[in-house]
Amino acid sequence: MYDSRHLLKVRRFLPLFVTQLLNAFNDNLYKTTMVLFVVYAVYNSADTELFFSSAASALFILPFFLLSAIAGQLADMRDKAKLIRRIKAAEIGLMCVGATGLFMAWNGIAVDEVAIPLLMLTLFGTGTQSAFFGPIKYAILPQHLEKDEVLAGTGLVEAGTYIAIMGGTILAGVLSEMVEVAAAGIILFSLIGYAVARQVPPAPPMGEKEKIDFNPFTSSWRLIKGVSHHREVLFAIIAISFFWTVGSVLFIQFPPLAKNVLLADPKVASLFLVFFSIGVAIGSVAVNMLLKGRVSARYAPASVLAMGAMVAVFYFVCRAWNAGLQDDTLMDVTTFLSYPLAYVVLGSLLLIAIFGGMFVVPLYAFLTTKVPPSQTSRAVAANNIVNSGAMVLGALVALGLGYIGVPLAEQLLLSAAMCLVSAWLARMLCKAEAAAPMEQPV
Repeated sequence: MYDSRHLLKVRRFLPLFVTQLLNAFNDNLYKTTMVLFVVYAVYNSADTELFFSSAASALFILPFFLLSAIAGQLADMRDKAKLIRRIKAAEIGLMCVGATGLFMAWNGIAVDEVAIPLLMLTLFGTGTQSAFFGPIKYAILPQHLEKDEVLAGTGLVEAGTYIAIMGGTILAGVLSEMVEVAAAGIILFSLIGYAVARQVPPAPPMGEKEKIDFNPFTSSWRLIKGVSHHREVLFAIIAISFFWTVGSVLFIQFPPLAKNVLLADPKVASLFLVFFSIGVAIGSVAVNMLLKGRVSARYAPASVLAMGAMVAVFYFVCRAWNAGLQDDTLMDVTTFLSYPLAYVVLGSLLLIAIFGGMFVVPLYAFLTTKVPPSQTSRAVAANNIVNSGAMVLGALVALGLGYIGVPLAEQLLLSAAMCLVSAWLARMLCKAEAAAPMEQPV
């Protein structure tokens, strides 16, 4: 069971896996195309570009903070497969709006007045869609998989997400100068995603129906309070939140850092995101093999410490690169790779992501295996609420550092320092795990 490939052959997992893959691919194709186009073709100021990148990330994350509690309740009290189909149907309309914004921006039609507001509205909509899909994609796994398959399934979902991010990022880089093609592509992929979602097997509610609280604030508070007495789940949520805060800061920094520190073009910025995505996918699968299918935080402290060390390496390489360049010409991928330090940049990014994947995947499995089956979606939703709040805070901190004049490369040290906090939280989770009643071996 430790080799998870068998899951890719069964209907109880494959349609969900492909649906999630297409969802992440299309979201990232749209978001990366939009950000790269605006950063490289609309604005011409490092401060403005960082502000836009931070604002876009915060706008995408905000629905997770506001709507995850409602999404978690719905997922626990409705058929998850039906909800997936409705979410994917809504994506078709969203991508039509986004495609309109991309078309207008590409052709210079009311860029500031209409096109960019449409792009940002779509980004908020895709964040909303992901906020409702997020609790389902993990909570449905214990319903369709055996107990000793849950960690493998979680790892595959996480790996598939980042493979999809990689694919969307590559295509966005290629289409950064063909935005009209990207606009048509996001509509096409939303249609394919809906067709695949119709094949996900039924996943009816596991508990009794309860009244849904549609107030985002009271429902969020009750949700977080409800999982807080599960010490393992609580520490897992807090540790995941710090991890994604680090991730959000890094993703915000990649496009402006590639342009203004490494003096590279959009395709190099996409290459950074590709290596990051490959790394998380590798780490997500590798940790399942190390743990032999057992849900455990055993390797989490060491993994996140190694991740922090690689962020520090990335920082020093960026500093050395910036000091060694002599002109302001933006490099293409070939020119970028002609510099020996380029391989150190990409290698450090790859290792950051590998260790990050090894850290976070077992923690997600905690959310779906340490609570009753009727509450798994709400546990994932509570995690999303705390994660999103932490990520928005990270985006605001990055924005604030840029506002007061802290150089982009220096901001990487913030991410490295936050890994130390994540390691401490992971250690606390290990202690809580050791103190909890032993699980039956899988």
